Amino acid sequence: MNRPAGSDGERVRAAEIIASLSLATDLGIGVPLEHGLESTLFAMRLCDQLSVDAETASQTYYSCLLFYIGCTATAGVAAEVFPEDDALTRYSYPVRFASPVEMAGGMLRALAPPAGSLPRQVVQIAGGAPRLAMRFPAVVRAICEVGLMLSQRLGLPADVSELFAYVGERWDGRGAPARLRGEAIPLPVRIVHVARDAAFQRMLGGDDVAAGVIRERTSRGALDPEAASCFADASPAILAIEPDRSVWDDTLASEPHPRLELDTDQIEQALRAIGDFSDLVSPFLLGHSSGVADLAEAAANGVGLDHDAQVDVRRAALVHDIGRVAVPARIWQHAGALSTDDWERIRLHAYHSERVITRSALLAPLAPIAAFHHERLDASGYHRGTGAHGLSSAARVLAAADAFHAMTEPRAHRQALPKEQAGQILSGEAQAGRLDPDAVTAVLRAVEIPVPRLERPAGLTAREAEVVGLIGRGLATKQIARALSISTRTADHHIQHAYRKMGVSTRASAALFAMQHGLVTWAELPIPVDPHHP
Repeated sequence: MNRPAGSDGERVRAAEIIASLSLATDLGIGVPLEHGLESTLFAMRLCDQLSVDAETASQTYYSCLLFYIGCTATAGVAAEVFPEDDALTRYSYPVRFASPVEMAGGMLRALAPPAGSLPRQVVQIAGGAPRLAMRFPAVVRAICEVGLMLSQRLGLPADVSELFAYVGERWDGRGAPARLRGEAIPLPVRIVHVARDAAFQRMLGGDDVAAGVIRERTSRGALDPEAASCFADASPAILAIEPDRSVWDDTLASEPHPRLELDTDQIEQALRAIGDFSDLVSPFLLGHSSGVADLAEAAANGVGLDHDAQVDVRRAALVHDIGRVAVPARIWQHAGALSTDDWERIRLHAYHSERVITRSALLAPLAPIAAFHHERLDASGYHRGTGAHGLSSAARVLAAADAFHAMTEPRAHRQALPKEQAGQILSGEAQAGRLDPDAVTAVLRAVEIPVPRLERPAGLTAREAEVVGLIGRGLATKQIARALSISTRTADHHIQHAYRKMGVSTRASAALFAMQHGLVTWAELPIPVDPHHP
């Protein structure tokens, strides 16, 4: 994460991490990526039009980015109540600040989508409405409380975190949970309401529709009249965005001064909060990200990765499953066989993790570890189907740690496996050539399970595999000896044994074998420079 090697004094912009989490909330509610960023850019331009003070602008910025941070807390309930995965986003959110009749109509369509037959709609409403009425108060409280708790852990000031108690309110008092009205709702939240609603309407109908809807809702009293009227009057300037251009840089640049920074401990807390946010999507996943992070860090130490690499493995593990929020909760909670489409959506969660992580210059270096946690040495994994040659030691460690930890957790379709059984399965994956033997060994030692003998390609020993990897990187025998602190004679002995086992007789074929079986891992051992070599 762009920190000095071995440094514990790093400082990063909070907005880099928070904006990434905003992308994840886009995935969680099923809107186009950067919807939250665009909303925040609109909110900051509206702040300029209103000439608000710096404190109000700052509170508006962070609360707008994280407006839907509670989406995973209620995903399970939504899956039980609504028949379509995107029912709320399609039918309810667009009328959140509309008239009571329109709001009720939107919720009824969410309960009984228009495409269904009339008898089916009647059944859906009859079954869903009582469940919704019973669950709704708790859902609103959960959104508010989770928003407050997670925003605190992201390093945001208390005056920002406290705003999440008001996100469900409306200017006319028809909101929830306290039915507050008017100026009892903090100004930053009122500005965010206008910006977020405008972004929704713009997504559905374009700039002119957004301006018209906001003006109409101002006349009906759903939104702060001053903020909404100001937006409607200045909408061409506020909504001006090039359609084919990312707003990431513009949104980061719009962060008010002084810009919030996080120190090393706060970064760790923030990343753990992101992991918990993603795990909230299903009760079967609670604690997964943090558990994998702790195990992967221990295993990284066990395979000899240096301090900074261990930190990277831990941090990558904390955010590796952020893409899970793009997969409907009903799939994670499904106890039976998955359809082809549902399975494909699960396979894509690693892709979504990568898309979220790589937007931030601070988090992007973690992507080659985090986004590869389901890849396998034999290229049988997902989402890329990358083989051994494309997997670093850090990625291999995370893959093994994630696989083991997942097996020891309950899932909708099975009970948690005892760690001994999980260890046997993990060892079998290494024997089959799918997981790295050294990574599996380190994971099993970290959880104090006896490690069986794990075969490497062609029966190579650990040292021979290391030597073949250095051959693949072009090192001569003397250079291999110096890199491994062994004698030249011993190095040659290992080379000859390895050649016989691999059935090769040249360095080129040994290098090809090394690439094929993932024995070449760059930048994990220094390449010594031969002073006598030109």
